[in-house]
Amino acid sequence: MEKHSALNLLLPIILLLALAATGAGVFWQPGYSPFSFTTLHGETVQIAGGSLYAHDTLFTAAASRGTDIVTLFVGLPLLIVSFLLYRRGSLRGGLLLAGALAYLLYYGASLGLATAYNPMFLVYLGLFSASFFALVLILTSIDLNALPGRFSHHLSRGGIAIFMFVAGLGTGFIWLSDAVSALVANRAPAALGPYTTLVTYTLDVGIIMPAALMAGILLLRRSGLGYLLSAVLTMMLTLVGAMVIMQTVVQLSAGILFSPGELIGKVGSWIILGLVALGLTVAFMRSISDTDEHGSTNKSSGLWSKK
Repeated sequence: MEKHSALNLLLPIILLLALAATGAGVFWQPGYSPFSFTTLHGETVQIAGGSLYAHDTLFTAAASRGTDIVTLFVGLPLLIVSFLLYRRGSLRGGLLLAGALAYLLYYGASLGLATAYNPMFLVYLGLFSASFFALVLILTSIDLNALPGRFSHHLSRGGIAIFMFVAGLGTGFIWLSDAVSALVANRAPAALGPYTTLVTYTLDVGIIMPAALMAGILLLRRSGLGYLLSAVLTMMLTLVGAMVIMQTVVQLSAGILFSPGELIGKVGSWIILGLVALGLTVAFMRSISDTDEHGSTNKSSGLWSKK
């Protein structure tokens, strides 16, 4: 099984860039010195005034540090282990690697597009670019026609598809409810703060939501692309669930207060999605067979595209 040799170069680059980004976020002057700032919309927000994210709001700076912690201690070990498995020709390793790269692409895009400019910007830029091309390479290395035959017939495609629909529609509802209510009330969205646009809303509603809905539809049709998208998204959402937990912990330690509705509605819903996604990820990995439904091995069935 020949695989993309370019990944042998890209993965070490991604690992080093991600180590730099997460290490700076976790260990660079962790203290905050908040001060008030009036936004372009005339609202007053609290700027962190310290740490790597000194020019972000205190809310965003604390959330970013929580994301860095999860990425450093969970995302990067997963990247290393999955890449080693992928190099051995493991389908599990390939799917895990795709999920880890999708998460790092999301992480790099969020830092490079949504975070206030800081000294690590070029690192964010490199991480975003390298993760994007690595993800494209790993996704195109899998033979979609052979992929459905690698999964057990006991895998609950219907249950996973329902989760994809709930995750996609739920994501859209959470973010669009804020954006639409702001338009109706002729005010800035609550999450905008001092920023000029809502990058997270664009990424989640513009990419994650339709990808999840498409994954559910294609999985019900037993399409190889449906299996691939569902497996990648469940792994990515597992990491996002862990990310939201740590974000909330760091935000609470920074003195940010949440209403019961916010904790239950927004934070709680993401945590539940993450826990369910973790269970489905385990189900995906356990259902993968070393032989296809006709008894052929990975190598002879050409699961990996020749590159």
